[in-house]
Amino acid sequence: MHQELLRRLNNKQAVIGIFGLGYVGLPLLLRYAEVGYHVVGFDIDQRKISALLSGESYIEHIPSTSIKSALGKGVEVTTDFSRAAELDALILCVPTPLNKYREPDLSYIIDTTDALVPYLREGQVISLESTTYPGTTEEELLPRVESQGLKVGRNVFLVYSPEREDPGNANFTTRTIPKVCGGQTAACLEAGIALYGQVIDRIVPISSTRAAELTKLLENIHRAVNIGLVNEMKVVADKMNIDFHEVIRAAATKPFGFVPYYPGPGLGGHCIPIDPFYLTWKAREYGVHTRFIELAGEVNSSMPDYVISKTSSALNSAKKSINGSRILVLGIAYKKNVDDMRESPSLAIMEKLSALGAIIAYSDPHIPMLKHSGDKHGYQEDLHSTDLTAQTLSEFDLVLLATNHDKFNYEAILQHAQLIVDTRGVYLEPSSKVFKA
Repeated sequence: MHQELLRRLNNKQAVIGIFGLGYVGLPLLLRYAEVGYHVVGFDIDQRKISALLSGESYIEHIPSTSIKSALGKGVEVTTDFSRAAELDALILCVPTPLNKYREPDLSYIIDTTDALVPYLREGQVISLESTTYPGTTEEELLPRVESQGLKVGRNVFLVYSPEREDPGNANFTTRTIPKVCGGQTAACLEAGIALYGQVIDRIVPISSTRAAELTKLLENIHRAVNIGLVNEMKVVADKMNIDFHEVIRAAATKPFGFVPYYPGPGLGGHCIPIDPFYLTWKAREYGVHTRFIELAGEVNSSMPDYVISKTSSALNSAKKSINGSRILVLGIAYKKNVDDMRESPSLAIMEKLSALGAIIAYSDPHIPMLKHSGDKHGYQEDLHSTDLTAQTLSEFDLVLLATNHDKFNYEAILQHAQLIVDTRGVYLEPSSKVFKA
């Protein structure tokens, strides 16, 4: 059973199933198709399936030509989970958000696994890629997989291999980013290596699923803590009237012992603002209080308020208040050059400014429309991205640079805007109209 699975995976005869066709699952589906596997993509969102069947991409950095090419190679997409019985490999790429109490929400993982259990069979490998706390694969997936008589490590194989996608970064692709893989048993690890070995340039085997789960959390907590450090130092430097971006550029010239991190208006994306809380929650089970991690989270969560205070100061310099001012937010994606708004600090800033009486608009070349979603973000109808012309820029009391997309014409913005609050250190030269935040 084990050897036959390895043979099918290594000979590209295996049928690969990808569950969750978002920023992680869709690139992975395309990569498996590219090297010649038969791939079936699954998602509960019929709109995604319909778009893919029409050859249309719903993720900006993935061109529709790639979707059409994959369809031409026999890729299938469906909402029908019963087809899992046809698969040799099942890869789960579903969201792992936090609930309203900032606790891990494993409902997507659990619901997906429960939906697949009736169709699992001998000779399959199941891989979880979703970020989660150490023990999830063993404590949640393993008993479900074995609930109908299968035995993990003997006739079905279970691995954890965390995603490492970086949307918008052309320097790293699904193929070139090393892939960590931990198996529930030695035989499971073998299956995991065979599963990813044909599509990823370098596989990094690790001793267990728990170690692999903690590896992913360490990667993201490392970033969250260091971003928290530079965000706090930015506030201190501002009080001292020191340009902290200049300090970072100078420190980065040191060829050893220093890695530059950059401050901003807060943390965004699905990973960095969320993943640390998975570990802090699990650590409490072992009687450990993760003070350092939680402190970094507090610092990062406070940054939108810091931006609001700098906005107020900038308007005060022109004898204006936030209440009644027209403010244009530049960039509502959580990072530059992507169309992903998940956990974007820009949305929190817009909500806070609106609550203070500001009239809010936005401009983002990657997000043409922001749909109305109740009162959460302080707007009562769908918003459309504002075209940046000399006239429109001059009509706003203040332009708040939140996400530094490459498509923005920063020279024109500086020329025509009345006031600018720069949260990304774009403007290096001093200017009476630019306020660093």
